[in-house]
Amino acid sequence: MLCPLPISELTTLVSWDAAYERELQHFDDTGEAGEIWFGEESMSRLIGWLEKQKIPLDSCILDIGTGNGVLLAELAKSGYTDLVGIDYSPSAIWLSKKIMEKEGLPQVKLQVEDILNPSDELSGFHVCIDKGTFDAISLNPENAAEKRKQYVKSLHRILRPEGLFLITSCNWTREELLNEFGEGFLVLEELPTSAFCFGGKTGNNVTVLVFQKKI
Repeated sequence: MLCPLPISELTTLVSWDAAYERELQHFDDTGEAGEIWFGEESMSRLIGWLEKQKIPLDSCILDIGTGNGVLLAELAKSGYTDLVGIDYSPSAIWLSKKIMEKEGLPQVKLQVEDILNPSDELSGFHVCIDKGTFDAISLNPENAAEKRKQYVKSLHRILRPEGLFLITSCNWTREELLNEFGEGFLVLEELPTSAFCFGGKTGNNVTVLVFQKKI
């Protein structure tokens, strides 16, 4: 699944809380974590890249807009030990904490934070991962362009010098993301995703880029 919610539900905290309250109820009823944004393939792609690059297992990794926290759970199972997830939806954090408890992963840190206005203690990360949060911010009807600029500013502050940023997007092309993040970041790599062919042309539904913070 790519972007599992309609645009109307990707714009406000009230909508996100309502969505995660439904997922909380579903988890309590069935024990299932709920939607995996961009599917399991996306998690395997990101974790595979980190492993291929031999990113140390004790690197401090932040999942921006963690939602149900499933990506963090998979990172923990892959051996990563310093993991933090943030979401501005309290319901999302409550859900992710329940999932970590079920998975026996108490070491994963989860907290309510707005990436557009991060607390002072949110800093020093080696790796930041975004799987749909920048997309959602881009759909906000209230001054989305300014919010995108604030996102980039916040990201630059919380990453260490030469820190890595992995972004998965279904709304932005490579060229558009380069334009959004080019001022403070260098693009290192574009990760391959499933392609489609239409009218004799090949394209991708999803863009995955790896950036590095400029010194």
